Amino acid sequence: MPSASRFRRLTVAAIATATAVGGSVALSPTLSTNDRAVEDVRQKINDPTAIVPSRAAQESALICASPASPLDILVVGGGATGCGVALDAVTRGLRVGLVEREDFSSGTSSRSTKLIHGGVRYLEKAVFNLDYGQVKLVFHALEERKQVIENAPHLCHALPCMTPCFDLFEVVYYWMGLKMYDLVAGPRLLHFSRYYSSQESLELFPTLAKNGKDRSLRGTVVYYDGQMNDSRLNVGLACTAALAGAAVLNHAEVISFMKDDSNERIIGARIRDNLSGQEFDTYAKIVVNAAGPFCDSVRKMAKKDAQPIICPSSGVHVVLPDYYSPQGMGLIVPKTKDGRVVFMLPWLGRTVAGTTDSNTTLTLLPEPHEDEIQFILDAISDYLSVKVRRTDVLSAWSGIRPLAVDPSAKNTESISRDHVLLEDYPGLVTITGGKWTTYRGMAEDAVNEAIKSGNLCPKNGCLTQNLRLIGGDGWQPSNFTVLAQQYVRMKRTYGGKVVPGVMDTAAAKHLSHAYGTLAERVATIAQDEGLGKRLAHGYPFLEAEVAYCARHEYCESAVDFIARRSRLAFLDTDAAGRALPRVIDILATEHKWDKLRQNQELEKAKDFLETFRSSKNAQFHDGKHDQIPTL
Repeated sequence: MPSASRFRRLTVAAIATATAVGGSVALSPTLSTNDRAVEDVRQKINDPTAIVPSRAAQESALICASPASPLDILVVGGGATGCGVALDAVTRGLRVGLVEREDFSSGTSSRSTKLIHGGVRYLEKAVFNLDYGQVKLVFHALEERKQVIENAPHLCHALPCMTPCFDLFEVVYYWMGLKMYDLVAGPRLLHFSRYYSSQESLELFPTLAKNGKDRSLRGTVVYYDGQMNDSRLNVGLACTAALAGAAVLNHAEVISFMKDDSNERIIGARIRDNLSGQEFDTYAKIVVNAAGPFCDSVRKMAKKDAQPIICPSSGVHVVLPDYYSPQGMGLIVPKTKDGRVVFMLPWLGRTVAGTTDSNTTLTLLPEPHEDEIQFILDAISDYLSVKVRRTDVLSAWSGIRPLAVDPSAKNTESISRDHVLLEDYPGLVTITGGKWTTYRGMAEDAVNEAIKSGNLCPKNGCLTQNLRLIGGDGWQPSNFTVLAQQYVRMKRTYGGKVVPGVMDTAAAKHLSHAYGTLAERVATIAQDEGLGKRLAHGYPFLEAEVAYCARHEYCESAVDFIARRSRLAFLDTDAAGRALPRVIDILATEHKWDKLRQNQELEKAKDFLETFRSSKNAQFHDGKHDQIPTL
């Protein structure tokens, strides 16, 4: 069955042919500028022969941006919002560059809750506080939630979330609240919420506690939100922007801004390639600051006394074995005994639980504190029949939320999950705050402001609302069967002999969901180059993925792979450590690293993994369960 876009092209072609040949059709085909532009972009992105430009080519494109021929927009920051800005701008026909100090999604965007949510808690605030601003936030988030899932169907899906109720008031309260959430969603609804009895709930979520602490489960209300593989979605944004013509460069840092002598307006930036050490200038008509929690440091490069607008908040998550939660059902408690929200969700074959919300200081590698990890474990233990053990923690990480304060506001009550957009220095537009779900809308607002500030001339309007990311167009959930039936995994033994292996269902499903329609490219490498072995026991990640990501996804370091191209560091810190030598070996072949660079990569990756407080690398005494792990 042809896709909708293909059907439109066939229809237009048929009408055009009939008009040209017989003249019997009175109306000739007329496509709007946006329709033509979106078809052109889709063809670029989905061309089966297309590959992203090399990192060297992208750096060269940035270097070539001169005072006489500047970029239209230079984006600083390669998180969800920054890459969203680059994709939006380049698909409007603008000349775009993007630089990221570390790697795409290396900061907040890879350390999220993994939910694409409409903001059911904001709806509660809106009702009780009669706050229309919160209602608008929910409407916007629900619209964007639907678009994110549709634009990257291989990386996103709907997830049912269960809310336990322990008295009749909670049953009525949560049922009515979630029905209102359904009503507000309207056509953006994923699935209707519904009530389940206590017995039905235990069948759906076997580890849910029926009794405990002088209370009995009266039932649950299940509603739907979205879930994603956040960093792979972010990398997909960067690669899609690159295919559309943007010059995106990771591991490249802005070290200063260049200003026009006559009016002090920013006209470009001095950039350092953190891999080679080379420095170069890039000129642009407007700079968009999308550096997330670090956007204030970028603003202070332009104006030393810039008033801070970021109130950083730490969110800690822990990963537990799969038996803590069933495969297709999450658990969300909107209000624990101390008023916080706690959740437990299935994710990539494991269970992710969280979260905390506390003030923190800015750092490139935030680490979770032991008391925060213990808080999460204590909170979920109140709702589970399974024994919650610190020794079960496979990985624990901290992310910094860039909660934004509007500098024009009179008080701190303006701190929210909504985004802030400002140009407080000529030539520098800052976009910050918000959340993963609304990245696309934030990017659209930022590009609109950049066009206005820089007097830019886009060829068309915003196209990203219905633009599928690389690997998403034409993808179906059944695509994995092609991999399972038509490919084998050729595996190199320790003796160097190459032997065939089965492309099993787990590996095929993983490749299909991680790479979408491009999964066959990875399967081909696994089959033809003897890279079909798994990187870590119990996980579907293949050696072929390391080679593919080095060639086609700007994977420049071992950490890039274990943390962002695959999610092994986040799923199981110990397994990631065991996979490191082979990951580095393959990357060394791809990037021609010498022994010194390989050793440096190993040390950097080990240091990185030390910030993930799994039970293997954290010292603690779990008095609650009388266990002291062997380290």
